[in-house]
Amino acid sequence: MGTPATAPRKNTVRLGDRVFSGLSKGSGIALLVIMAAIAVFLTIRAAIAIAHNEGNFLTTFQWDANASPPVFGIAVLLFGTVVSSVIAMTLAVPVAIGIALFISHYAPRRLAGIIGYVVDLLAAVPSIIYGLWGALFLVPHMTGLFDWLDRFFGWTGIFAYDGTPARSLMTVGILLAIMILPIITSVTREVFKQTPKAHEEAALALGATRWEVIRMTVLPFGRSGIISASMLGLGRALGETMAVATVLSPSFLINASLLESGGGTFAQNIASQFKEAGSMGRDALIASGLVLFVLTLLVNGAARLIIARRKEYSGSL
Repeated sequence: MGTPATAPRKNTVRLGDRVFSGLSKGSGIALLVIMAAIAVFLTIRAAIAIAHNEGNFLTTFQWDANASPPVFGIAVLLFGTVVSSVIAMTLAVPVAIGIALFISHYAPRRLAGIIGYVVDLLAAVPSIIYGLWGALFLVPHMTGLFDWLDRFFGWTGIFAYDGTPARSLMTVGILLAIMILPIITSVTREVFKQTPKAHEEAALALGATRWEVIRMTVLPFGRSGIISASMLGLGRALGETMAVATVLSPSFLINASLLESGGGTFAQNIASQFKEAGSMGRDALIASGLVLFVLTLLVNGAARLIIARRKEYSGSL
């Protein structure tokens, strides 16, 4: 005699699930509202400043927002921000990937734990500490490197050096690379650790070497994570303030050489000019902050597009 069929249970949503869902949706909506409010505020204040600006906001090589009439432009700031960030990313990303691979796949477990702890600790060091180290140690010791670059590559003009103190965009880029290296390394290491063991074991079973396993399984699986980690580091490089202000000798000139003093960044200019700025000067600084805000959104949007076009495989082979 068969057992009686049980009636299907209705799909009921628990109260806790409804509360959690509501909180999640509310948090997402609140974030969008905050971002929109920031954008509106920056746009309104920037429009006031640009309306009174006697110079071209995009091309003027001058910042005199407290004058009457005010004259200011972001050409130098945009150049310095982009160049220093590109230098930082060029130096930091390959090294960070190498360290992450060493920790996750080459180093003994005990050594990997120690190095991982040090990397995480470096990621938490305040910016001003890096800035003081850069001003007191890095700048005096950059002269030898700059002389070497000038001797062998000075003919390009990009690495020409006139012997002045090494408070240049190249020094700033190197300092930013050191600052963002722990962040990129930490995130990339965790991504590499998530590589499915089945992929690695299958490659080893086919006779692949350790490097071939990394090249065929670990790096493809972690590509989106590497991009995300790099964009996280780039975000810090674009908005870094105190370290750049401590090391850089700003001037509203664009030098062809990366080794000579000059240039500036958005964050550094805001930090150095805000205290003495009047009402119109603050609006001008907010206008430059709006450009940095848009630049950051574009960078993150581009990263999301790249990740979306490179969806990674998962699961077992």
